[in-house]
Amino acid sequence: MTAEDKVLRNEAPHGQPPDRQLPNGPTWRPRLVLASASPRRLELLQQIGVEPDALLPCDLDETPGKNELPRTLASRLAREKAHAAAKIAAAKPELADSYIIGADTVVSVGRRILPKCEIVAEAAQCLRLLSGRAHRVHTAIYLVTPKGRERHKLVETRLRFKRLSSSEIEAYLGSGEWRGKAGGYAIQGLAGAFALKLIGSYSSVVGLPLYETMSLLVGEGYPAHVAWLNRV
Repeated sequence: MTAEDKVLRNEAPHGQPPDRQLPNGPTWRPRLVLASASPRRLELLQQIGVEPDALLPCDLDETPGKNELPRTLASRLAREKAHAAAKIAAAKPELADSYIIGADTVVSVGRRILPKCEIVAEAAQCLRLLSGRAHRVHTAIYLVTPKGRERHKLVETRLRFKRLSSSEIEAYLGSGEWRGKAGGYAIQGLAGAFALKLIGSYSSVVGLPLYETMSLLVGEGYPAHVAWLNRV
């Protein structure tokens, strides 16, 4: 019997306390930790009916290593975030035996990794570089299970922006949406008007590939679909 089957029968797996209340349904589900403070990633998880029990962001040095490829950087940072959050969760009794999800998004043009922009000059440089060009968005997700198993996925999405005028770049910089965003833009916001073509996963560009995230969770026994029951 799988973990999801036991939840449907209102049974907790061996050794787990029956203390996880679900709305209008069974009482047990395992704990889940998101190793991020990103409101976008939280909203994406909630979109598919997955509600984390805690957010444990970790302050990591995200500087790329020498000659580190964009996909390698995304995978490494997702792994480091998940491991750091797992270590914190293990020290908290209320979060013991949790599933841990770490994720990281890297935007690149060729092998060039674009920064998570914090100043206007960085964002302006990124937007000028992306104007009229194709680029790639690499989002890695890393799952650590209560039994210590580790699974990961890397999703690569290709985008092409329209040619941006100086006035469009200035207006977007004035919006402030670029701040803290990889590549200096947020596809779910105003910059959605810049995207001519997207091949791959839209949710991955926002910050979390939903299909792959759900597949990892369900594949490792997390009852992700249980919250869908009696959903209005």
